[in-house]
Amino acid sequence: MDFLAEAVRIEPEIIKTRRTVHQHPELAYHEEVTAKLVADRLESMGIDVKRKVGGTGVLGTLRGSKKGRVVALRADMDGLPVQEMSDVDFRSRVDGVMHACGHDTHVAMLLGAARILAEHRGELSGTVKFLFQPAEEHGGRGGAMPMIEDGVMDDPKVDYVFGLHIDSGRKSGEIGFREGAIAAAPDTFKVKIIGRGGHGSAPHETVDPIYVAAHVILALQGVSSRMINPVRPFVISVGAIHSGTKENIIPDEAVLDGTIRTLDEATRKVAKKKVQEVVKGVCRSFGARAEIVFEKDAYPVTINDPKATEQAVRVLKRIRGIRVKRMDALLGGEDFSRFLQKAPGTFYFLGTDNPAKGCIHPNHSSKFKVDEDVLKFGTASLAMLAFEFGSPKGPA
Repeated sequence: MDFLAEAVRIEPEIIKTRRTVHQHPELAYHEEVTAKLVADRLESMGIDVKRKVGGTGVLGTLRGSKKGRVVALRADMDGLPVQEMSDVDFRSRVDGVMHACGHDTHVAMLLGAARILAEHRGELSGTVKFLFQPAEEHGGRGGAMPMIEDGVMDDPKVDYVFGLHIDSGRKSGEIGFREGAIAAAPDTFKVKIIGRGGHGSAPHETVDPIYVAAHVILALQGVSSRMINPVRPFVISVGAIHSGTKENIIPDEAVLDGTIRTLDEATRKVAKKKVQEVVKGVCRSFGARAEIVFEKDAYPVTINDPKATEQAVRVLKRIRGIRVKRMDALLGGEDFSRFLQKAPGTFYFLGTDNPAKGCIHPNHSSKFKVDEDVLKFGTASLAMLAFEFGSPKGPA
């Protein structure tokens, strides 16, 4: 079967779906409109559907006419709390919410793949599960874990799982892959620095938590530069500081919100320990106290199965018009990692960078735009992976 030709045939529908979802973005755990669109569309294709899976998730199940393996394909559905500033005529209609990471395209491409596979179920071996997942952007519990707890990877048990993400940093039509660790564990932390407030004119009578916070922020960079093996990728960032009400009042407390990103569990464990030691040590030296909390259930490292990735690359290279290239690991987090803990598979990226069309802004930018010409490639790739890996003999 020529999967790209099939994707080109339904390309107008894929683009229309993407634009509809783009205009109605919904935040994590609130993807009601998107989930209904997905479920209704899958049912219209004759695919078995379960709604409200893991909250607002949708599970579609398509059984082929021949015996084979079980392959799961995943798309995330949630948007971001970003006010859209792009110049497209199908801008978000929801104030302060935008599909700034491409999840609208993920939904559209997976629905396109579902249609292709449903229309060719007579040639399909095995079973395909379509996982439309909420809350990928949450960063903690996320949406994959609730769906797994609701049994999407079982009955029948998934043999392979694949996920695709749009990538603004990669040229349009280029597919990026990597075996092993491809995305980081994103551990979020909150530090409360407890001092003693007073008048701004008499700092010696206080324990100034803002001053202490400044030292904490600087000292934390020493964790990455002096306490972690430099050959191990590691990033620590403080993204928010909250303290004070007026210029002449030294407050009692300061709160810092930050994140650490690691690509292996050993480094992750050491980094979290060192962050706590540094924060408490700096605060103690200035007479302040520190309370440090790491968010529970942070996503694990996303680790692609080497064999499944190698096989997937061979399959994807057969799609004409795309370029498949090995990529570096990213320090962004992904809860697709949880699906990969349940079954072998791979998480790969589809480039959308196209300066001629103004597609130059990064994911999560208020001006983020997608080159819609690449959607047919993503659709074809998902359908082809399901078809090939569902075969009892495995991919050709």
